[in-house]
Amino acid sequence: MSAGDDALDVVVVGAGFAGLYALHRFRTQGLAVRVFESAPELGGTWYFNRYPGARCDVESVDYSYSFSDEIQQEWTWTEKYAAQSEILAYLTWVADKLDLRRDISFNTRVTAAVLDETTLRWSVTTEEGQTVTARFVVMATGALSAAVTPAFDGLELFRGELYHTAHWPHGGVDFTGKRVAVIGTGSSGIQSIPIIAEQAEHLTVFQRTPNYSIPAGNTSLTAEQVAEVKSTYAERRRASMRSGGGSPYVGTTRLTMDVSPEERRAAFEERWQLGGVLFSKTFPDQLTNSEANDEARSFWVEKIRAVIDDPEVAELLIPNDHPIGTKRICTDSNYFQTFNRPNVSLISVRRTPITSIDGTGINTSDAHVDLDAIVFATGFDALTGSLGKIDIVGRAGERLRDDWSAGPRSYLGLGDDGFPNLFVVTGPGAPAVLANMVLHAESHVDWIAEAIAYLDAHGYAGIEATPEAVENWLAELNQRAANTLFPKANSWYLGANIPGKPRVFMLFIGGFGAYNDICAQVAADGYRGFELIKEP
Repeated sequence: MSAGDDALDVVVVGAGFAGLYALHRFRTQGLAVRVFESAPELGGTWYFNRYPGARCDVESVDYSYSFSDEIQQEWTWTEKYAAQSEILAYLTWVADKLDLRRDISFNTRVTAAVLDETTLRWSVTTEEGQTVTARFVVMATGALSAAVTPAFDGLELFRGELYHTAHWPHGGVDFTGKRVAVIGTGSSGIQSIPIIAEQAEHLTVFQRTPNYSIPAGNTSLTAEQVAEVKSTYAERRRASMRSGGGSPYVGTTRLTMDVSPEERRAAFEERWQLGGVLFSKTFPDQLTNSEANDEARSFWVEKIRAVIDDPEVAELLIPNDHPIGTKRICTDSNYFQTFNRPNVSLISVRRTPITSIDGTGINTSDAHVDLDAIVFATGFDALTGSLGKIDIVGRAGERLRDDWSAGPRSYLGLGDDGFPNLFVVTGPGAPAVLANMVLHAESHVDWIAEAIAYLDAHGYAGIEATPEAVENWLAELNQRAANTLFPKANSWYLGANIPGKPRVFMLFIGGFGAYNDICAQVAADGYRGFELIKEP
């Protein structure tokens, strides 16, 4: 630890998109900042997730920092949807350009953050037992960073290779000539399966829940396309900040059933050709009206059946347990076509569950599958998992994990009562994964930075959400979700993928632009819903 660490203004936990911008933003306004990152390098999600086919599902020109036009103009993206390696290279370039590394401690896992009520300072302790104190703690730990591996009986007996998509070997993996299993068909499974299938002697996919996925339509960006984006970035960013999800695309205001079948089909087709997650926003009522959702689903089903040779396989791959878009739609490159390959098999673990793993492979209720390698594409303890691993102790010794035992509690997703001067970036209670996470991180960090500046300018020592504001915000989250189709899906938005995790809808579902307006108004009203604390 450096000599100045006893006089820190802010500790930031995490050096991904959010943490790097937080360091730059706070440092720019004269605050003393230290970032702690558990990994040996920066990048967060994009450092760890190196599995085959890993790429973003938001267009690269939008999934990038907007705070500096110099950065926007200097960096040139090569693909519509950037691969992991390009995103990590971008983050590394930004960090070097802004000289961020000197204030980041790598290979440093934060294990505890404890409030001193007499000083309103936080003591932050690392795995090595080092402790620093700071006025503010900003958790930029990521919504999707706590990977989950199911506790299969006999897993430790397997003599082959074991991998998790979130902890992929940095040198890559060669599956040539090997019998491989992929367990899981969420985003990382859907992206990696086509590539693994091209290498493996045989690939067996174990699917619990089929997912909706849209062809990414990924292409290289031409010089003309890049020039067009760079010349219109100001308007593109303005539209993104006002949008529902943080991208500059504005959908029609007409409702699904208010247009003719021909117009409806043409609109779906246009979105399909655009590629990616925006298909769920073809019409504004797709996620609130069952009839409208059925129209979108029917179009999707027709498209998928057309590219799968075996109707029985198609039936297994088509979701029938949730409306389209109520789980995050995945993006793919020839995922469904991969199941036409003679070296690919699909096993539904709903029909024939995995009963155990042994030295040579996987046992289901009716078969043994011989394997050389198993890939877990089994997702994350989303939104709260990373925070739950840190012993965060607020007023009167209350632990955040206890306060959140029935589901995460916050006001605006930014702060919780009993935990003054502790902020969470792009976590539960905010739009989080329903929005472009880069612009979301920027808007959160800017709000926090402006709040700290307000406190300093007016002689306050702290800011803390009031219990009433927290309860009202939770009620608003639940009410907004109840007015949509989202609760009909057992998604990780509700924590449904983690056994024993409370089933609570954890996100603000009213749109990124609307959320930004609410946060701005709270600040304009003198931080309504927060108690501003004078010197303790």
